[in-house]
Amino acid sequence: MAAVAVALCAAFALAALGGAEAQQLSPAYYDDSCPHVYDTVRRVIQEARASDPRILASLLRLHFHDCFVNGCDASLLLDETPTMRSEKEANPNKGSARGFPVVDDIKAALENACPGVVSCADVLALAAEVSVELAGGPYWRVMLGRTDGMAANFDGAQNLPNPTEPLNDLKQKFADLGLDDTDFVALQGAHTIGRAQCRFFQDRLYNFSDTERSDPTLDRSYLAALRESCPAAVSDNTCLNNLDPATPDTFDNRYYANILSNRGLLRSDQAMLSAPEEGAVSTAPIVGRFANSQVEFFQSFATAMVKMGNIAPMTGGLREVRRNCRVVN
Repeated sequence: MAAVAVALCAAFALAALGGAEAQQLSPAYYDDSCPHVYDTVRRVIQEARASDPRILASLLRLHFHDCFVNGCDASLLLDETPTMRSEKEANPNKGSARGFPVVDDIKAALENACPGVVSCADVLALAAEVSVELAGGPYWRVMLGRTDGMAANFDGAQNLPNPTEPLNDLKQKFADLGLDDTDFVALQGAHTIGRAQCRFFQDRLYNFSDTERSDPTLDRSYLAALRESCPAAVSDNTCLNNLDPATPDTFDNRYYANILSNRGLLRSDQAMLSAPEEGAVSTAPIVGRFANSQVEFFQSFATAMVKMGNIAPMTGGLREVRRNCRVVN
Protein backbone atom coordinates (compact mmCIF):
# COMPACT_ATOMS: atom_id res chain seq x y z
CA MET A 1 0.00 0.00 0.00
CA ALA A 2 1.32 3.40 -0.96
CA ALA A 3 1.46 5.72 2.01
CA VAL A 4 2.33 9.36 2.25
CA ALA A 5 2.80 10.80 5.72
CA VAL A 6 1.86 14.44 5.80
CA ALA A 7 3.39 16.51 8.56
CA LEU A 8 1.10 19.34 9.55
CA CYS A 9 1.09 21.73 12.43
CA ALA A 10 -1.88 21.57 14.75
CA ALA A 11 -4.62 23.74 13.32
CA PHE A 12 -7.41 25.58 15.07
CA ALA A 13 -10.93 24.46 14.56
CA LEU A 14 -13.19 27.26 14.12
CA ALA A 15 -15.00 28.67 16.97
CA ALA A 16 -17.24 26.23 18.72
CA LEU A 17 -20.57 27.89 18.51
CA GLY A 18 -22.72 29.37 21.23
CA GLY A 19 -19.99 31.62 22.58
CA ALA A 20 -17.41 28.93 23.33
CA GLU A 21 -13.77 29.58 22.53
CA ALA A 22 -12.08 28.17 19.46
CA GLN A 23 -10.89 24.63 20.04
CA GLN A 24 -7.48 23.40 18.95
CA LEU A 25 -7.44 20.28 16.82
CA SER A 26 -4.68 17.74 17.27
CA PRO A 27 -3.93 14.21 16.04
CA ALA A 28 -3.30 13.35 19.70
CA TYR A 29 -6.65 14.66 20.94
CA TYR A 30 -7.93 11.22 22.07
CA ASP A 31 -4.61 9.72 23.14
CA ASP A 32 -5.67 9.70 26.80
CA SER A 33 -9.48 9.74 26.65
CA CYS A 34 -9.93 7.07 23.92
CA PRO A 35 -6.53 5.67 22.94
CA HIS A 36 -7.82 2.98 20.58
CA VAL A 37 -10.09 5.23 18.52
CA TYR A 38 -8.23 4.74 15.23
CA ASP A 39 -8.01 0.97 15.58
CA THR A 40 -11.72 0.79 16.42
CA VAL A 41 -12.72 2.78 13.34
CA ARG A 42 -10.46 0.68 11.15
CA ARG A 43 -11.80 -2.61 12.51
CA VAL A 44 -15.45 -1.70 11.90
CA ILE A 45 -14.74 -0.48 8.37
CA GLN A 46 -12.76 -3.60 7.51
CA GLU A 47 -15.69 -5.73 8.68
CA ALA A 48 -18.13 -3.67 6.61
CA ARG A 49 -15.90 -3.84 3.54
CA ALA A 50 -16.05 -7.63 3.54
CA SER A 51 -19.71 -7.50 2.49
CA ASP A 52 -19.79 -4.10 0.78
CA PRO A 53 -16.81 -3.21 -1.43
CA ARG A 54 -18.37 0.21 -2.16
CA ILE A 55 -18.29 1.30 1.47
CA LEU A 56 -14.85 2.92 1.32
CA ALA A 57 -15.92 5.40 -1.34
CA SER A 58 -19.24 5.96 0.40
CA LEU A 59 -17.65 6.87 3.72
CA LEU A 60 -15.19 9.20 2.01
CA ARG A 61 -18.09 10.96 0.27
CA LEU A 62 -19.93 11.44 3.56
CA HIS A 63 -17.01 13.43 4.95
CA PHE A 64 -17.00 15.69 1.88
CA HIS A 65 -20.72 16.29 1.99
CA ASP A 66 -20.62 17.01 5.71
CA CYS A 67 -17.73 19.49 5.61
CA PHE A 68 -19.17 21.46 2.70
CA VAL A 69 -22.34 22.23 4.67
CA ASN A 70 -21.98 24.01 8.03
CA GLY A 71 -18.35 22.91 8.20
CA CYS A 72 -17.28 19.52 9.57
CA ASP A 73 -19.92 19.17 12.29
CA ALA A 74 -21.70 15.89 11.42
CA SER A 75 -24.87 17.80 10.52
CA LEU A 76 -25.27 15.43 7.55
CA LEU A 77 -25.87 12.53 9.94
CA LEU A 78 -28.93 14.04 11.66
CA ASP A 79 -32.24 12.39 10.83
CA GLU A 80 -35.30 14.42 9.93
CA THR A 81 -37.58 15.61 12.74
CA PRO A 82 -40.94 17.42 12.72
CA THR A 83 -39.08 20.71 13.13
CA MET A 84 -35.91 20.09 11.07
CA ARG A 85 -35.32 18.97 7.49
CA SER A 86 -32.46 16.52 7.19
CA GLU A 87 -29.53 17.10 4.83
CA LYS A 88 -29.99 13.47 3.84
CA GLU A 89 -33.16 14.51 1.99
CA ALA A 90 -31.47 17.21 -0.11
CA ASN A 91 -31.15 16.35 -3.81
CA PRO A 92 -27.36 15.77 -3.83
CA ASN A 93 -27.73 13.24 -0.98
CA LYS A 94 -31.15 11.66 -1.36
CA GLY A 95 -30.88 8.19 -2.80
CA SER A 96 -27.09 8.40 -3.21
CA ALA A 97 -25.43 9.21 0.13
CA ARG A 98 -24.86 5.89 1.85
CA GLY A 99 -22.87 4.26 4.64
CA PHE A 100 -24.90 5.65 7.54
CA PRO A 101 -25.35 2.24 9.24
CA VAL A 102 -21.57 1.75 9.23
CA VAL A 103 -21.15 5.15 10.87
CA ASP A 104 -23.69 3.98 13.47
CA ASP A 105 -21.63 0.82 14.05
CA ILE A 106 -18.42 2.82 14.48
CA LYS A 107 -20.09 5.17 16.90
CA ALA A 108 -21.62 2.31 18.89
CA ALA A 109 -18.23 0.63 19.22
CA LEU A 110 -16.65 3.88 20.41
CA GLU A 111 -19.47 4.57 22.85
CA ASN A 112 -18.92 1.12 24.29
CA ALA A 113 -15.20 1.81 24.75
CA CYS A 114 -15.25 5.54 25.56
CA PRO A 115 -18.77 6.80 26.33
CA GLY A 116 -19.50 10.38 25.32
CA VAL A 117 -15.96 11.12 24.17
CA VAL A 118 -15.53 10.85 20.38
CA SER A 119 -17.64 13.21 18.27
CA CYS A 120 -19.54 12.09 15.19
CA ALA A 121 -17.68 14.72 13.18
CA ASP A 122 -14.40 13.09 14.16
CA VAL A 123 -15.83 9.68 13.28
CA LEU A 124 -16.44 10.94 9.73
CA ALA A 125 -12.94 12.42 9.48
CA LEU A 126 -11.32 9.20 10.71
CA ALA A 127 -13.53 7.01 8.51
CA ALA A 128 -12.49 9.01 5.43
CA GLU A 129 -8.78 8.56 6.14
CA VAL A 130 -9.10 4.88 6.96
CA SER A 131 -11.15 4.30 3.80
CA VAL A 132 -8.56 5.96 1.58
CA GLU A 133 -5.73 4.03 3.19
CA LEU A 134 -7.54 0.68 2.91
CA ALA A 135 -8.11 1.38 -0.80
CA GLY A 136 -4.38 1.84 -1.32
CA GLY A 137 -4.20 5.61 -0.97
CA PRO A 138 -2.18 7.97 1.21
CA TYR A 139 -2.04 8.14 4.98
CA TRP A 140 -2.33 11.43 6.84
CA ARG A 141 -2.53 12.34 10.51
CA VAL A 142 -6.18 13.22 11.11
CA MET A 143 -6.71 16.36 13.14
CA LEU A 144 -9.21 15.60 15.93
CA GLY A 145 -11.23 17.40 18.58
CA ARG A 146 -14.31 18.56 16.66
CA THR A 147 -17.71 18.83 18.26
CA ASP A 148 -21.08 18.08 16.67
CA GLY A 149 -23.61 20.60 15.47
CA MET A 150 -27.16 20.36 16.74
CA ALA A 151 -29.00 21.40 13.56
CA ALA A 152 -28.99 20.31 9.94
CA ASN A 153 -28.91 22.74 7.02
CA PHE A 154 -31.14 21.40 4.26
CA ASP A 155 -30.80 24.49 2.07
CA GLY A 156 -27.02 24.37 2.37
CA ALA A 157 -27.01 20.73 1.31
CA GLN A 158 -29.08 21.63 -1.74
CA ASN A 159 -26.15 23.80 -2.84
CA LEU A 160 -23.44 21.13 -2.61
CA PRO A 161 -21.06 20.99 -5.60
CA ASN A 162 -22.94 19.44 -8.52
CA PRO A 163 -21.22 17.44 -11.29
CA THR A 164 -23.23 19.29 -13.95
CA GLU A 165 -22.21 22.79 -12.81
CA PRO A 166 -19.77 24.91 -14.84
CA LEU A 167 -16.19 24.45 -13.73
CA ASN A 168 -15.74 28.06 -12.60
CA ASP A 169 -18.78 27.72 -10.33
CA LEU A 170 -17.34 24.57 -8.79
CA LYS A 171 -13.94 26.17 -8.25
CA GLN A 172 -15.62 29.13 -6.58
CA LYS A 173 -17.50 26.89 -4.16
CA PHE A 174 -14.19 25.36 -3.12
CA ALA A 175 -12.48 28.76 -2.95
CA ASP A 176 -15.26 30.08 -0.71
CA LEU A 177 -14.16 27.45 1.82
CA GLY A 178 -10.45 28.23 1.56
CA LEU A 179 -9.60 25.48 -0.93
CA ASP A 180 -7.50 26.53 -3.94
CA ASP A 181 -7.34 25.03 -7.44
CA THR A 182 -4.76 22.42 -6.43
CA ASP A 183 -6.99 21.36 -3.53
CA PHE A 184 -9.98 21.24 -5.88
CA VAL A 185 -8.28 19.03 -8.47
CA ALA A 186 -6.81 16.80 -5.75
CA LEU A 187 -10.13 16.36 -3.95
CA GLN A 188 -11.84 15.52 -7.25
CA GLY A 189 -9.38 12.63 -7.27
CA ALA A 190 -11.59 10.94 -4.68
CA HIS A 191 -13.42 9.77 -7.82
CA THR A 192 -10.63 7.24 -8.31
CA ILE A 193 -12.84 4.88 -6.29
CA GLY A 194 -16.58 4.38 -6.14
CA ARG A 195 -19.59 4.32 -8.43
CA ALA A 196 -21.97 6.92 -9.84
CA GLN A 197 -25.64 6.61 -10.69
CA CYS A 198 -26.62 7.21 -14.30
CA ARG A 199 -28.60 10.31 -13.35
CA PHE A 200 -25.39 12.16 -12.54
CA PHE A 201 -24.01 11.93 -16.09
CA GLN A 202 -26.87 10.81 -18.34
CA ASP A 203 -27.17 14.27 -19.93
CA ARG A 204 -23.66 13.80 -21.37
CA LEU A 205 -24.87 10.74 -23.26
CA TYR A 206 -28.16 11.83 -24.78
CA ASN A 207 -29.08 15.46 -24.15
CA PHE A 208 -25.91 17.48 -23.72
CA SER A 209 -26.94 20.79 -25.29
CA ASP A 210 -29.20 22.38 -27.89
CA THR A 211 -26.65 21.58 -30.59
CA GLU A 212 -24.95 18.44 -29.28
CA ARG A 213 -26.73 15.19 -28.52
CA SER A 214 -23.71 13.89 -26.60
CA ASP A 215 -20.77 15.57 -24.92
CA PRO A 216 -18.10 16.01 -27.63
CA THR A 217 -15.33 15.67 -25.03
CA LEU A 218 -16.28 12.04 -24.35
CA ASP A 219 -14.15 9.37 -25.99
CA ARG A 220 -16.45 7.72 -28.55
CA SER A 221 -15.83 4.14 -27.48
CA TYR A 222 -16.37 5.14 -23.84
CA LEU A 223 -19.57 6.92 -24.86
CA ALA A 224 -20.84 3.74 -26.52
CA ALA A 225 -20.06 1.68 -23.42
CA LEU A 226 -21.81 4.18 -21.15
CA ARG A 227 -24.90 4.23 -23.37
CA GLU A 228 -25.05 0.45 -23.13
CA SER A 229 -24.91 0.50 -19.34
CA CYS A 230 -27.17 3.56 -19.00
CA PRO A 231 -29.99 3.36 -21.56
CA ALA A 232 -31.86 6.59 -22.25
CA ALA A 233 -35.02 5.20 -20.67
CA VAL A 234 -33.36 4.44 -17.33
CA SER A 235 -34.52 6.92 -14.69
CA ASP A 236 -34.02 5.04 -11.42
CA ASN A 237 -30.94 4.92 -9.22
CA THR A 238 -30.06 1.24 -9.60
CA CYS A 239 -27.66 1.43 -12.56
CA LEU A 240 -24.12 2.21 -11.42
CA ASN A 241 -20.92 2.95 -13.31
CA ASN A 242 -17.35 2.95 -12.07
CA LEU A 243 -16.04 6.47 -11.60
CA ASP A 244 -12.64 5.10 -12.64
CA PRO A 245 -13.20 2.41 -15.29
CA ALA A 246 -9.55 1.33 -15.16
CA THR A 247 -8.99 0.61 -11.44
CA PRO A 248 -12.39 1.21 -9.82
CA ASP A 249 -11.58 -0.03 -6.31
CA THR A 250 -7.98 1.14 -6.01
CA PHE A 251 -7.06 4.61 -4.81
CA ASP A 252 -4.45 5.68 -7.37
CA ASN A 253 -3.80 8.37 -9.97
CA ARG A 254 -5.34 6.46 -12.88
CA TYR A 255 -8.37 8.76 -12.60
CA TYR A 256 -6.31 11.60 -14.05
CA ALA A 257 -4.97 9.42 -16.87
CA ASN A 258 -8.61 8.64 -17.71
CA ILE A 259 -9.31 12.36 -18.01
CA LEU A 260 -6.33 12.81 -20.35
CA SER A 261 -7.93 10.09 -22.51
CA ASN A 262 -11.35 11.84 -22.44
CA ARG A 263 -12.72 9.15 -20.16
CA GLY A 264 -13.77 11.25 -17.20
CA LEU A 265 -17.19 9.94 -16.20
CA LEU A 266 -18.73 13.08 -14.74
CA ARG A 267 -18.92 16.38 -16.56
CA SER A 268 -17.07 17.98 -13.65
CA ASP A 269 -14.24 15.44 -14.06
CA GLN A 270 -13.60 16.02 -17.75
CA ALA A 271 -14.18 19.78 -17.54
CA MET A 272 -10.97 20.18 -15.51
CA LEU A 273 -9.08 19.40 -18.73
CA SER A 274 -11.45 20.01 -21.62
CA ALA A 275 -13.39 23.18 -20.77
CA PRO A 276 -10.98 26.14 -21.01
CA GLU A 277 -13.92 28.48 -21.43
CA GLU A 278 -15.10 27.38 -17.99
CA GLY A 279 -11.77 27.75 -16.21
CA ALA A 280 -9.76 24.67 -17.17
CA VAL A 281 -6.76 26.88 -18.01
CA SER A 282 -5.84 26.76 -14.33
CA THR A 283 -6.81 23.13 -13.64
CA ALA A 284 -5.58 21.30 -16.76
CA PRO A 285 -1.86 21.57 -15.81
CA ILE A 286 -2.64 20.14 -12.37
CA VAL A 287 -4.51 17.21 -13.96
CA GLY A 288 -1.43 16.56 -16.07
CA ARG A 289 0.92 16.69 -13.09
CA PHE A 290 -1.19 14.29 -11.06
CA ALA A 291 -1.50 11.91 -14.02
CA ASN A 292 2.30 11.84 -14.26
CA SER A 293 3.04 11.54 -10.54
CA GLN A 294 1.04 9.48 -8.08
CA VAL A 295 3.34 10.73 -5.31
CA GLU A 296 2.41 14.35 -6.05
CA PHE A 297 -1.29 13.46 -6.19
CA PHE A 298 -1.14 11.61 -2.87
CA GLN A 299 0.69 14.46 -1.17
CA SER A 300 -1.75 17.06 -2.50
CA PHE A 301 -4.78 14.94 -1.65
CA ALA A 302 -3.66 14.38 1.94
CA THR A 303 -2.93 18.09 2.39
CA ALA A 304 -6.31 19.06 0.90
CA MET A 305 -8.15 16.59 3.15
CA VAL A 306 -6.62 18.17 6.25
CA LYS A 307 -7.56 21.64 4.99
CA MET A 308 -11.09 20.49 4.26
CA GLY A 309 -11.34 18.90 7.68
CA ASN A 310 -10.66 22.31 9.23
CA ILE A 311 -13.51 24.11 7.49
CA ALA A 312 -15.34 26.21 10.06
CA PRO A 313 -18.93 25.62 11.06
CA MET A 314 -20.78 28.48 9.40
CA THR A 315 -24.04 28.69 11.34
CA GLY A 316 -24.80 29.61 14.92
CA GLY A 317 -26.10 27.26 17.54
CA LEU A 318 -25.04 25.02 20.39
CA ARG A 319 -22.60 22.15 19.94
CA GLU A 320 -22.04 18.86 21.71
CA VAL A 321 -20.60 15.37 21.39
CA ARG A 322 -23.58 13.31 20.24
CA ARG A 323 -24.01 9.85 21.69
CA ASN A 324 -26.14 8.83 18.70
CA CYS A 325 -25.05 10.44 15.45
CA ARG A 326 -28.60 10.54 14.10
CA VAL A 327 -30.09 12.69 16.88
CA VAL A 328 -29.04 15.39 19.33
CA ASN A 329 -28.55 14.27 22.90
